[in-house]
Amino acid sequence: MRVVLALRGATLLSWQVGRGTAGPRTELTDGYRDEAELRAQDGVRAGLLAPFPNRVADGRYHYDGRGHDLLPGRLGDRTVYHGFAREAPFRLVGATLTADSARLLLHGTSIRPGRYPGYPFALDLAVEYTIGRRELGIGIRATNVGRTTAPYAAGWHPYFTLSRPIDDLVLKIPAHTLIRTDASLIPLRGKEAQLPLDHCPDMDFRRPRRLGAAVIDACFTDLTPGADGRTETILSDPATGDELRVWQYGGHLHVFTGDTLTRDRRASIALEPVEATTDAFNRPEHATALALRPGRQREFRFGVTYVPSPVPSPSPLPPTGPSPGPASARRPSV
Repeated sequence: MRVVLALRGATLLSWQVGRGTAGPRTELTDGYRDEAELRAQDGVRAGLLAPFPNRVADGRYHYDGRGHDLLPGRLGDRTVYHGFAREAPFRLVGATLTADSARLLLHGTSIRPGRYPGYPFALDLAVEYTIGRRELGIGIRATNVGRTTAPYAAGWHPYFTLSRPIDDLVLKIPAHTLIRTDASLIPLRGKEAQLPLDHCPDMDFRRPRRLGAAVIDACFTDLTPGADGRTETILSDPATGDELRVWQYGGHLHVFTGDTLTRDRRASIALEPVEATTDAFNRPEHATALALRPGRQREFRFGVTYVPSPVPSPSPLPPTGPSPGPASARRPSV
C-alpha cells in the first residue's frame, strides 16, 4: 500500500493498494493532485470536516442563547460549509511503522477564539490514521480546551474510484431514511426532514443498485450497523468484482455523485461519514449531541476497506497432440 498525506488539513491525497506483494498498485481515491488544488479546496477532496460538516444556513447560527455569524459583513452568497479543519495546519507528532502497517498521529491547535469568525471556541484536534494492507482507518478526536461548551461535530469528505465512471458502479447503503432538503440543500424543519426510503424508491440503495445517471447530493440516516457496531456502505464494480467498504461507527452518510466538480465530473463518488446532518448548528434537536463541554473529548471513527475480487486460477495448458486443423480455421488467442 502507499498513502500520501498533506499536513494542511491532515488531508489524504492518495491511497494506493496492490492485490499482492508484487505488481502495480490501484489508486482508490480521487484526491488533490497538487498544491494549487489543495489550496483551492474545490470539491473538498478527502477533507476532514470539523467543527461542523456540510452547510450552515446563511452562515449564521444560535448557540447557548447567542447569535454567531461565520461570514461577518458578507453580502450575496453566504454559503459556508465543512468547517475549518480542512485548511488548518497540522503537525505529525507520532509514527509507528511495521512491515505491513503504519499508524500516524497528527495534531492541530488552530481553532481558537478570534481565529475563525463566528466560532469563539477553543478546540485541539487529534487525527489518527491507521494504515493496513487493504484498510485505511481514521479517528478524529476533539478536546475542548476552552472555558465554555462548544458546538462540535466531525466528518470526512473522500472521493472513491474503482477506475471507471461511477455510472457503471453498484452502491449499497444500509440506510432507512433520507434527509429532505430545500433548494439550498438545507434540511426541512422538524419531522418534515425525515423521509422513509420505503416512500422514495429512486433513492433507496438498501439493496445493491447500479448508479447509472443518478444525481445525488443527499444525506442518508437511520443506518443499520453490523454485529460489531460498524456500518458499511459498499461500492462495487460488477465488471471486476472489486469492492470498497466505507465504514463508520455511528453518525450518518452523505453521498455526492460529483456532478458539479470542476475537474473530472462523475469520475468518482463522495461517500462521506458525518457525525451530524447539514445545518445541525441551527437545529435544537441536535443541541445536546453537539455539546462538547470544557475538558471533554469526543472521537468519530471511520474508514474504508478494499476487497479485491479473487484472482482467478490460471487456465490449464491445452493438451498436446495433433493440430486441431488448419491455422486459418483456428480462433486466435487474445
